[in-house]
Amino acid sequence: MKLASLFSGGKDSTYATYLAKKRGHEIKCLLSIFTKSDESHLLHHPNIQWTKLQAESMQIPQITIDSRSDDTKNELSILENLLKTAKDDYGIEGLVHGGIKSNFQKDKFEQVCSKYGLTVVAPLWDLEPEQYMNDLLQANFIFIMITVSSDGLDDSWLGKTIGDFEIKTLKKFSDKFGFNLNFEGGEAETFVIDCPLFSNSIKINQSEKKWDGYRGRFEIVDAELNYNA
Repeated sequence: MKLASLFSGGKDSTYATYLAKKRGHEIKCLLSIFTKSDESHLLHHPNIQWTKLQAESMQIPQITIDSRSDDTKNELSILENLLKTAKDDYGIEGLVHGGIKSNFQKDKFEQVCSKYGLTVVAPLWDLEPEQYMNDLLQANFIFIMITVSSDGLDDSWLGKTIGDFEIKTLKKFSDKFGFNLNFEGGEAETFVIDCPLFSNSIKINQSEKKWDGYRGRFEIVDAELNYNA
């Protein structure tokens, strides 16, 4: 099928795009909504502007739009407009997204897609968390944590690249503090630096850490495609 990918630059949307393509689907475009703030219940916010580098590296056209409200109804209306544009311009037949457990997101996306006769593709749905995290590494995904907002996760995780050791540590913390290992509940968010879809990795030149004692963010200030790797 010809698909659009709801794309945030994090591990879930990128890996869902990767799996959809691996299963024979054609990714015609990326759809990215630049949310107003991190209060959105539906979409990803931090560092969303840097998805332009990931799109360039994947050589997939990206359709973007700014959202002036975190209201779910408003964001769904914007997504409808993006889907209509993607259907008109790229002939898409469906939408791929990186949802894993959230029935709220799943239901909303299915409602919007049904209006345009589009199929919803969710390759990550109901994956076991620890296996999923290990699958990311085995597929050569390199990603960093860009937000944390959970007991057990402090500012030392901000900007950290996640590897085998980090997953083992996160598993212990998730068991102890009760957060989702795959961060499905918003306990943390990620940004993909490199993966098999990329022609060039992302090089972060400048960043800032923001920490309030419980929640924190790794803000990418300046980045570029790494042509020397």
